Amino acid sequence: MPEYLKTGWPQRVERQQDVIDTVSRILSEIEHEGLPAIRRWSTQLDNWDPDSFVVSADTIKAATVDDELAAHLEFARSQVEHFARAQRETLTDLEVETLPGAVLGHRHIPVAKVGSYSPGGRYPLIASSIMTVTVPKVAGVDTVVAAAPPRDANGIYGPQLYTMNLAGADVILCLGGVQAFAALAFGVEDVPPVDLVVGAGNAYVAEAKRQLFGTVGIDLLAGPTEVAVIADESADARLVAADLLGQAEHGPNSPALLVTTSRDFGAEVITEVDRWLAGDWPTKEVAGAAWRDHGTVVVCESREEAVQVSDSYAPEHLEVQTADDDWYAANLRNYGSLFIGPEATVAFSDKSIGTNHVLPTGRAGRYTGGLWVGKFLKTVTYQRLTADGVRSIAPSTAAIADAELMFGHALTARLRDQPR
Repeated sequence: MPEYLKTGWPQRVERQQDVIDTVSRILSEIEHEGLPAIRRWSTQLDNWDPDSFVVSADTIKAATVDDELAAHLEFARSQVEHFARAQRETLTDLEVETLPGAVLGHRHIPVAKVGSYSPGGRYPLIASSIMTVTVPKVAGVDTVVAAAPPRDANGIYGPQLYTMNLAGADVILCLGGVQAFAALAFGVEDVPPVDLVVGAGNAYVAEAKRQLFGTVGIDLLAGPTEVAVIADESADARLVAADLLGQAEHGPNSPALLVTTSRDFGAEVITEVDRWLAGDWPTKEVAGAAWRDHGTVVVCESREEAVQVSDSYAPEHLEVQTADDDWYAANLRNYGSLFIGPEATVAFSDKSIGTNHVLPTGRAGRYTGGLWVGKFLKTVTYQRLTADGVRSIAPSTAAIADAELMFGHALTARLRDQPR
């Protein structure tokens, strides 16, 4: 049985009724009133009431960054684009003749319009624009409407606005939170509704996506950022501790988990975390609170048990730093993204390596992966038949329809199996 040296990771993030009610009210008012309700809520929540929520071409052009950051942003964008293109190339159209005269196939058709949201709360997440704008453009989406909240009286944080444009956004909205998702889903000013919304945010954003699902498609329902590390005595305890705190800085409710097969190593990592927090860790106030309340250290008797424990948590980010990295990589199954070996830290993926950082949380890694180019494609099927194909298909179709008492279905099948 696993031993817990420290516990804190919540097994379930409960939906709060006040969040549900507030989001429902905002969405309902915006759906029925349109722009006046958007203005009212934007003013109330963000103190933001511009002449237009659509960012002008001149404002976009004026958003600049220094040459060094521009080069790094272009590097990150090109990495994400390159990997997305490689993923897209694995998705091929299909056509097969399953019976003489019966041709079946599928096509991958891009979604027409996508809404991309980049958070701007505690941290203005520049990289989110790269992840959620570049990838749909690679998929072939016609229109990507990007949105981010105002950072100050000037609107969207300058580097964030610059990056949205760099990534290929066709339209940019300066709107935050629930009202941004409502504007994307229902339309605002001259911007028509989108078909799919993507991007992370706080509890209100997650609830907005939950309530809008069906009106629009969504990527996934993301909760607080999670990190887990599977490590043994071959790993560097100080490095592991840093990786746990590195993700914990997202917020005081961000869980961090260590799974280890060595009790001594687990205790050593706890010591190193405390040492970082007592020293010069740059975001110790936030990361320290997250570790105190949501940090967990589990000692397992074997690597098989370590896999079982990790899979039960299904963490968003999962690092493996052991003497058996390849074995773990082959046997783990529940995670958002896997980081194999001590050099592969989550931060690389969060910002620039090329894989997408929009990933499942709250144990959703049991049944879904993260955002990728395929999310922006609809795989749709088609059928084409000749008379020979009809003769093969119609009898079984009609018989099954009769058995289901769907006699109209049976009739349409038999009509095609008769001389005309």
